[in-house]
Parts: sequence; C-alpha cells; structure tokens
Amino acid sequence: MLLHWILNAAALMIVSHYVKGFVVGDLVSALIAVVVIGLFNATFGLLLKIITLPVGILTFGIFFLVINAVVLKFSSEFVPGFRVDTFKAAFLGAAALAVLHLLFGFLTPKRRRPGYRLED
Repeated sequence: MLLHWILNAAALMIVSHYVKGFVVGDLVSALIAVVVIGLFNATFGLLLKIITLPVGILTFGIFFLVINAVVLKFSSEFVPGFRVDTFKAAFLGAAALAVLHLLFGFLTPKRRRPGYRLED
C-alpha cells in the first residue's frame, strides 16, 4: 500500500511536468494530494460514477475520465501546492494518470489472496 501511495505521488509529479496547467509544488504536496484525491474518488467520484453509469456504458467508459477530471479539479482546491488551472488540464491529467496507473500496475507485484493457488 505504501508503494502504491508513493507511485501515485510520483505519477502526479510526472504529469505536472507534461501537462500545462497541472502543477504540483513538491513531493509533500503530491503525497497529500494523492490522499485527498483518493478520498474524494472513493466518495464523491463513486457517487458520480453510479449516477452517470448509463452514459459511461454508452461511451465505453470514456466519460469516467470526465468524472476523474472533476475529482482532480475539486481536489486541487483543498491541497496547498497542488493546482489544476483549467478543465482541459484536469482532463489531460486524468488521461495521463490513467495511462501511468496502467503502466505501474504491470510493474508492481501482485498481492496474493490467502488460500489462492495458481493451480486452481
């Protein structure tokens, strides 16, 4: 879990270098932003995804990037040192973060469930 927290903070810092209007001040701001984004995504973002599920299905999940952009923009209001200037920056940042999370998912070790065997 600590590895994922650090990787997500690193992803925020990487995105801030490539997306104009997406600013992360330092590592501490990135670590705090990851926690805030996670909390908002687990509550506010989940509610929005449930409400907009039909639109998400019709767009093959692309609309969920819009919701992630809203969560990023909203989170930036609460974390000092983390700023998202425009919705375009939030959308591009959400897309870049999705790609980075996909790549990090391939690189990080998988957690094994207790009682799970490869032969099952």
